[in-house]
This record gives sequence, C-alpha cells and structure tokens, in this order.
Amino acid sequence: MNGALPLYGSIGAIPLRRLGEKLMDIILHVGAHRTATTSFQRYLRANADAIKASNTGIWGPLRTRKGLFSGLFPGPAMQGRSPDRVKGRVALQLASAREAGVARLLVSDENMIGSSRHCVRTGVLFPAVGDRMARYGAAFDGTINRIILNIRSPETWWASAGAYAISRGHGVPDMAQLDRIATGSRSWRDVITDLACAVPDAEIKIATFEEYAGRPDALLAESTGVDTPPDRDHHWLNRAPDLPALRAILVERGQDPDLLPDDTGHWQPFTETQEANLRETYSDDLLWLAAGADGLARLTENPVRKRAGTSQPSGDTRKGHSHDSRQRHMAQSG
Repeated sequence: MNGALPLYGSIGAIPLRRLGEKLMDIILHVGAHRTATTSFQRYLRANADAIKASNTGIWGPLRTRKGLFSGLFPGPAMQGRSPDRVKGRVALQLASAREAGVARLLVSDENMIGSSRHCVRTGVLFPAVGDRMARYGAAFDGTINRIILNIRSPETWWASAGAYAISRGHGVPDMAQLDRIATGSRSWRDVITDLACAVPDAEIKIATFEEYAGRPDALLAESTGVDTPPDRDHHWLNRAPDLPALRAILVERGQDPDLLPDDTGHWQPFTETQEANLRETYSDDLLWLAAGADGLARLTENPVRKRAGTSQPSGDTRKGHSHDSRQRHMAQSG
C-alpha cells in the first residue's frame, strides 16, 4: 500500500474528495421551458465578466449541448457507450473549474428536465423529469448542492408551450386534448416531488415566473447567494408567437388558419372553466410550497418585485439562442 488517497470515495450518498481538494458548490438551473430561461441565459452571457469576478462559473446551453452529456440517455447514439464516460467528462470539467478558482458553478439548461414540446405531445407536465434528473445526478457523481426550478401558472404555461409547439411543426391541439390537460392530475407539485426523489441530497428552490420573469439578476442572486450585476438590457427572448404569427405559420404549412381565432394578441386555447381549473391547481401547488412542500423544496420570494400577476416582461422580443450565437443547429429553448 503506497498511502495515496483515492480521488473520490463515498459514505452513503455523500462523496468524499481527496484531501486538500478545493470545494465548489454545484447549482443546476433546470428551467422549466417557457419561464424566461432564454432571457436569463442571455443575461448570464452579457454579464459574464462581472459574474466571474464573484468566483461564480457559468455553464449554459452553448456549452452543455456540445457533447458534454452525450450518451447520458438510451438510444441509438448510446449504443456501445458507457454512462461512466459522461461522468468522466463532467468530472474533468469540474476539476478544471475548481483549479480556476470557481467557488460556485451554475449550470443552466432547461433541457435537463425535458422539452415543452414533449409535454404538449403527451398532454402531461414533464413526465420524464425523475428519470432524466437521476441520470444528471449520477453524471455529477452526487455532488449537486442546489437545484433551481422555475414554475408558471399552468393556463399561461400550456398556452405558451402550445404556441411554441405549433411554431415548431406540431398541430393545433383539439378540444379533447385541451380538456385532458385542464383536468389532468399531474401538476407542478408532482414535478417537484419527482425531482426531489431523483436528486434527494440537493436543496431544491422554486422560483415562480410571476415573481422573477424580467428580473434575471434577482434570480441569479437567489440561485447563488452572491451579489449580482443589475440587468440593464431587459431582453425578452424566445417569446411565444402571437395569433397573427401562428395563423401565418399554418398558412405557410398549407394548413387551415381558422383552427386558430382570427384575433390579435397571444393565443389562449382554454375555455374560462378550464382556465379556472388550471389556476386553482396552481394555487393549491403554491399553498403546498408555502407550507413547506413536505420538506422537499422551498418557495423563494423576490422582495423587490417590480411587477405583479401574469403580465409579461418588457424589452427585446427577439428569439432564442440563435439570435445571439447564430448557431442554427441548436434547439431553441423557452
């Protein structure tokens, strides 16, 4: 025996690092889609130098979707690959960040919990979040300290997700589909519960779209616990197409534009009764969170909120990561 200590050991689910290795908090911002995540990531890129000065590292979609997690999920691309290779790539990147003096690392990618288009196809709110996040937890070798999840009132979330899905090639949902969504039993509470079960050792913070949309600096402060640069740009990226834009998309695809109302403004597909049912579900979820969420998560509050209700943030309304990077191969995110 040569007396060398292993790089990693474990006691239960808690990893032990080599003696003298620098500690670093790992924070995952997992979305959800359609909750101003693209605008948040634009803010992170625009203020990269100031954020770095606080010893905070950022991994956004421009990094996480370039092969870092390739092989994490089953499929043809996974054939012959081991999840250990993903863990190894992540471990090397984490070690590099530690050596660079990063005290906390924020990983922001809403695709981690699944896509909004998958939700629209199934009519279920992030049905695979548990399996997906368990895989990410394993990729980070149990070192995730905190997870930030943004949620949004479901009548506006589903309307935004539906409009985005139509713009990306999906059909217009019929009344039966909408009714299944409005009367379905799965809510944000179930998403949060699945998330807590998948990554049981991480602190989970819940930030509502109604509190934090248009305030990315406040969301970063809540995520990291450090002072953050003020948001001066007020970008609002990747917004859902409005009704005239959606009707034009249907015409371009050779579909009937009268599947949608001939109106202006944003599409609201639900009836008043369906909207009321969805809002009541959200109220129940927020009450559950405010009461402690059975110890699974904590609801954050923004004490300097400038807006109220479900109004949208003002600012730049241009779309998505491709607007900033011109990398068209990358999926738009919400």
